[in-house]
Amino acid sequence: MTATQTFLWLLLQHLPGFTANTIRKLALTDGAVIDPEAWLRWPEARLRGAGLSAQACASVIDWQHRPDTCAAALAARRDQDWLTANAVQLLPFNHPHYPPLLLEISDPPPLLFVAGDSACLSLPQLAVVGSRRASLQGLADAAGFAARLAQAGFAITSGMAYGIDAAAHKAVLEVGGKTIAVLGCGIDRVYPPEHRQLATAIRASGALLSEFPLGTPPRAAHFPSRNRIISGLSLGVLVVEAALQSGSLVTARLALEQNREVFAIPGSIHNPVSQGTNSLIRNGATLVQEADEIVGELVGWSNFAMRNPSSVKAASTSGRATAAPITLTDAEAAVLDAIGFQPTPLDLIMVAATQPLPAVLAILGELELRGLVENRAGSYLRVGG
Repeated sequence: MTATQTFLWLLLQHLPGFTANTIRKLALTDGAVIDPEAWLRWPEARLRGAGLSAQACASVIDWQHRPDTCAAALAARRDQDWLTANAVQLLPFNHPHYPPLLLEISDPPPLLFVAGDSACLSLPQLAVVGSRRASLQGLADAAGFAARLAQAGFAITSGMAYGIDAAAHKAVLEVGGKTIAVLGCGIDRVYPPEHRQLATAIRASGALLSEFPLGTPPRAAHFPSRNRIISGLSLGVLVVEAALQSGSLVTARLALEQNREVFAIPGSIHNPVSQGTNSLIRNGATLVQEADEIVGELVGWSNFAMRNPSSVKAASTSGRATAAPITLTDAEAAVLDAIGFQPTPLDLIMVAATQPLPAVLAILGELELRGLVENRAGSYLRVGG
């Protein structure tokens, strides 16, 4: 793409009256992409005939008269300079690295800002999403599934949020796979800011992606739009943990609307962040307990997901995080056996373990440090073993 073409695509984001729908309408005609260099030169009558609003027509005419000095042109030049200085690519509809699956959704973003390897956007992708307040078991599941799927040839796509998203990204990085983070802000922002180091690692091994103009802050209204890209890029979406009212369920709904597969890991009926996944399963999502179940489902769509199917089996057939063997004392085993996979009150643990309170509390502390139990407001939930 030439510097002039890049400038003109950026210009569209700054011309008053232009929306993503306006750009889609002008750029996508009969399945072909019309470069803005053509229609930005149209006379006003033809612009109006194409359905542009009065404001959009006026802004184009202003640019035609002042191509170097109007406010939109100055802003586009600043953006272009920033992209060049920071090695960030701009992918419009007609760029060879624009992901083909994303172009198939009803409202593909006209422009994608990509930091990292834009070619990986065309790899077979599986989205992994879930709760920001995930349980330890949920984090382990997200990491285990993401790592195995990456080893099977999938790029793992998520939103770089706390919890499940971050666990999936990190697990893929650890096994040397490709991971893609879709942002709900401009590509020049990092959100949440605590994930700056993670963002740097993702850029080095995959890609950061945003449809929003430079300088756009993270806002709640941006995340449903971000979620449609996460699902649109992917062959399917895996929901690890999700409450009944969560962005992950929005992503799952969008995936269904885009004719993508939806997978969900079941959880305890007592766990609030499992209610959403259990609801998805009840309403038709595919229940999965192993990563290779997902590979088996998606291989029917495309054989590229199984370029090396033995890699999944060689690493693990369970799809869950590989753990070292657990060695417990008799007292520790008795306390752990007294705890279920739903919150268990302390008094019930004491009765079942037949040990005094100080001993039980000490053992619970040790089990929690080892990631085997989780304290939930005074009750304990078993999350491992």
